[in-house]
Amino acid sequence: MRILVMILAMVPLLVLGQRTISGVVTDAETGEALIGANILVVGTSSGTITDIDGSYELELPEGSKLLSFSYTGYTTKEIEVGDADIINVQLSAGSVLDEVVVIGYGTVKREDVSGSVQTVSTESFNKGAITSPQELLAGKVAGVSITTDGAPGGGAAIRIRGGSSLSASNDPLIVIDGVPISNQNAGGQRNILSLVNPNDIETFTVLKDASATAIYGSRASNGVILITTKKGSLADELRVNYNASVAFSNNTQQMDVLDADEFRALIAAERPNNVELLGNANTNWQDEIYQTGVMHDHSLNMSSTIAKKIPYRASVGYTNQKGVLMTDKFERATYSFSLTPGFLDNRLQVKAGIKGMNNRNRFADRGAIGSAVSFDPTQPVRVEDKRYGGYFAWLQQNGEPITIAPANPVALLEQRSDRSIVDRYIANFTADYRFGFLPELRANLNLAYD
Repeated sequence: MRILVMILAMVPLLVLGQRTISGVVTDAETGEALIGANILVVGTSSGTITDIDGSYELELPEGSKLLSFSYTGYTTKEIEVGDADIINVQLSAGSVLDEVVVIGYGTVKREDVSGSVQTVSTESFNKGAITSPQELLAGKVAGVSITTDGAPGGGAAIRIRGGSSLSASNDPLIVIDGVPISNQNAGGQRNILSLVNPNDIETFTVLKDASATAIYGSRASNGVILITTKKGSLADELRVNYNASVAFSNNTQQMDVLDADEFRALIAAERPNNVELLGNANTNWQDEIYQTGVMHDHSLNMSSTIAKKIPYRASVGYTNQKGVLMTDKFERATYSFSLTPGFLDNRLQVKAGIKGMNNRNRFADRGAIGSAVSFDPTQPVRVEDKRYGGYFAWLQQNGEPITIAPANPVALLEQRSDRSIVDRYIANFTADYRFGFLPELRANLNLAYD
């Protein structure tokens, strides 16, 4: 009975520890109710959203003094609670609606965009050891899936709102500084975007639907990704930036397979007639084909003006990456130069640039991955017989290799020399003239070379 009395005595104290706050959230300009606005008690996970009338009701934990009100497209507002039990809030449209968005046929304010357009800028890029531009964008745009192949400098399967064809390409159109890039890799090139140094990219703009991609026609049936690179400006003093990074990678998990002793026991129990074919080694073939991958990346850029009238930016980059699979290598050198002068009181804007890339690859035989899982662990990597490069191989009685037998995984890698050297350049020239008597009327010229 005494315990019950103590519990009942504590109930009023718990009730006194919380307050109920209510109110209405509206648009500061129109006065309309904002449905689904977020109200959060700062410093806690407590919160609620407004109903169809813009109204809300929230239990305020003891000691909490600040509420945060937010709504998509509006500026977040924080308000001290004080002694008030009713707090009505007006939110103003955020500056994001005034941002200029690049689309296929020009630039417009974000609030005037009718199609599905999303921009990701430098501040929002993924951080870390980045070798391919796609890695900057991964996970940043709703409806955009980016799946890398894991190879050094490798490409990625990019899908905007899923695939639309079972047999044709589902890749989006890539446009770099106004230059549409073919979705087909040049022979020997791992990645169509390896042309661009990730450190030179300023924004990605993803055009998702028909109204946004219409200017590009059928090539844009799978969407468009516009890449805008960094440029110089008149405000720039001489700026020189150098970035360097080093990264290491490993195969973190191997397939669980039988070791040599377990394999011998299995053969002795299930195939006793084949015991004489077993070797005396104890080889972990997965250890033999995997290594610690090393990547180092260097980027140097300079921006300033010529005679304080013509902004320019120049950059060079070098990337060297050794994959976790033996013999898998990627080496890239990039360089770019751009001019962005303005003439006739800036009514005529000119952009000219050139980008180049030298790409050297060695491609590993990926069949070695499956072979390492299934190959006999009792056999050695190398033997004294030098006929086949000194690598163990299954042979017939006449000394010829058994063509249908599994291949030595290490030999598959070391004895294949699949290399490529790719040089690629793109140049673009854009002139945009704004007529003085009608500023919204423009004449635009865009020339490109790939």
